[in-house]
Amino acid sequence: MFVDANVIIDILNNDEVWGDWSIAKLQECSASHDLVINPIIYAELAARYATAEELDKMMEGIELEIVDLPKEAAFLAGKAFAQYRKSGGTKTNVLSDFFIGAHAKVVGVPILTRDVRRYRRYFPDVPLIAPTAQ
Repeated sequence: MFVDANVIIDILNNDEVWGDWSIAKLQECSASHDLVINPIIYAELAARYATAEELDKMMEGIELEIVDLPKEAAFLAGKAFAQYRKSGGTKTNVLSDFFIGAHAKVVGVPILTRDVRRYRRYFPDVPLIAPTAQ
């Protein structure tokens, strides 16, 4: 199961609104799934750390594994981005959610996230573990 950066950041920040939800869901999901991130999520998290060693230590602490992004997922991310642009999207670079959603689709795993908007729109068949209010 992919763990989106927002869930990890909630836990690291002890977020007042989402921290408890993110901790509970991460613990619940770890009982039945391997918890993974890809290089895109790793890059999103890297902004918070001075060194890769510090980030890797945090990942070990919550038993996150990093897996490579297959080229099929990169291609699918590009296709989702093209669809986004055709529908009026204004960003000019492929968004991280497209890489994460495409990767989850290609390998057939769910995503633990609380930011579901792009995943639901561009990867509707990828299972999401998310707050029910979204």
